[in-house]
Amino acid sequence: MSSHKISLRNIKPQNECPCGSRLAITKENFPMLHGMALYQLKLEAGCYREPHWHPNADELGYCLSGKVLITIFSHGNQHDCFTIEPGEMFFVPSGSIHTIENIGEGCAEFILSFSHERPEDFGLSGAVGCMSLDVMGNTFEKKSSHLGLLTRSEDDCFFGKSEGVLSLPDTASFPNRLKFSIENISPGINADYGFAKLARHETWPALRSQAMYSLTVHGTGMREPHWHPETAELGYVLAGKARMTVKSPNQVAETYSLEPGDAYFIPRAYPHHIENLTNEKLRFLIFFDTPHVQDIGYTGAIPAFPNRIIAPTLKIDPTLIPQIPTDRLIVKKINHELSRHN
Repeated sequence: MSSHKISLRNIKPQNECPCGSRLAITKENFPMLHGMALYQLKLEAGCYREPHWHPNADELGYCLSGKVLITIFSHGNQHDCFTIEPGEMFFVPSGSIHTIENIGEGCAEFILSFSHERPEDFGLSGAVGCMSLDVMGNTFEKKSSHLGLLTRSEDDCFFGKSEGVLSLPDTASFPNRLKFSIENISPGINADYGFAKLARHETWPALRSQAMYSLTVHGTGMREPHWHPETAELGYVLAGKARMTVKSPNQVAETYSLEPGDAYFIPRAYPHHIENLTNEKLRFLIFFDTPHVQDIGYTGAIPAFPNRIIAPTLKIDPTLIPQIPTDRLIVKKINHELSRHN
């Protein structure tokens, strides 16, 4: 066990009904978190996540399976409506009301990241239900007696089943500023041993407080030890088996394995590495708490200093150290077992 790791496999959904489920990793069940949270959302065919908004967090979603219709209404009467399929992402600014509707045949599944460790929700059903019939009648210029069975509960319904015939806007499949097909872009980081596709401000200008990397590391590869100077990291394992070591300021280092369904959190500037433990591809979704991700790797940082300092500090033959300070990001695994971890 590690304070940096949590497994979705061991957590029951906090919200669940025949229409779907939501499993939340927040500060409540993962105390290490700061400024970030992670949800797993599942929607059955013909069902939806009710229109809702988050007053304290932006939302960044990645589609694992299914086909959904995302509808967002934002400040200035901005109305966005578009489809999302596997490998595509969507972004919702905090306070913007939005819904996710499963318009496919099977279950739709998402990994959602938020820019707060305790995201807050307002559902449309509860927000309407807390107002009097007179207030709602005035809102729509109707007699309150004409509102019939309008919801009167202050509790959110959370999930629902769609009624009526689906009518997709003609523009639903068009590019949209709040939609990003990350798996269809070229890798921003590309090496013989792995690659990463980048959703950050340079590639997706809509992002304000988050970023996400879709990372693949081959069986011969390893993400070199590194840290992000002003960026925290919240990762989710899609496929493969990995080993990670994280160093904390209290001189404690933790090493742990990661498998599909596991999540981890690395605070800002904590050194860590990601090592593929099998011959199969390792797939991670890595979320960050800033749209401008910074990176410092050991392969660049160590040779940035003269041998007269590095040699006695690391007690290493200086001829073994590269002479040009350049981060390599993803390196080849020559040693398949690191003795200190055995």
